[in-house]
Amino acid sequence: MEHKPQEEAANEQPSSSNENNSTEHPATELDALKKALEEAESQVKEKNDAWLRALAESENIRKRAAQDLASAKKFALESFASELLAVMDSMDAALAVSEATLESYKNGVELTARQLKTAFEKFHLTEINPVNEKFDPNRHQAIAAIENGDVAPNTILSVMQKGFALHERVLRPALVTVSKAKES
Repeated sequence: MEHKPQEEAANEQPSSSNENNSTEHPATELDALKKALEEAESQVKEKNDAWLRALAESENIRKRAAQDLASAKKFALESFASELLAVMDSMDAALAVSEATLESYKNGVELTARQLKTAFEKFHLTEINPVNEKFDPNRHQAIAAIENGDVAPNTILSVMQKGFALHERVLRPALVTVSKAKES
């Protein structure tokens, strides 16, 4: 039997204890890894559930918004239509009168026109009546051009049909006659 120097013997002892630790360590490490995997899987499941809930919530919001939009479109004119009912009632009353004078019809038509104008004002439906204004192709439609030396070219001389705008958006342009420069 050979004798090993003391240093070699000291080096061997720790290696045998390392071998003991490595046999115990893999089981502990495996358990720790299994636990970490279970925690990670649990977190993934929680995140997936949260994502699915968020997805469902966004889909519900989209559906609610679509329903609200459909309802708004369907009933957008409800209050305007209600205002027009008073105008219709006045017209029906005028037609129901059996003995009326021209003056009473005129008064009835004036009252009905005032009711209609009030309804228009309430809903920001404004009249475009541009006599003596400069021609604006965004708000007016020229039907004719007449030579006129008294006013500047492209000035509106007369309105054949009034236009209307809703909140500054032109619904119908005014049909107008404009001035043009005299040809020499």
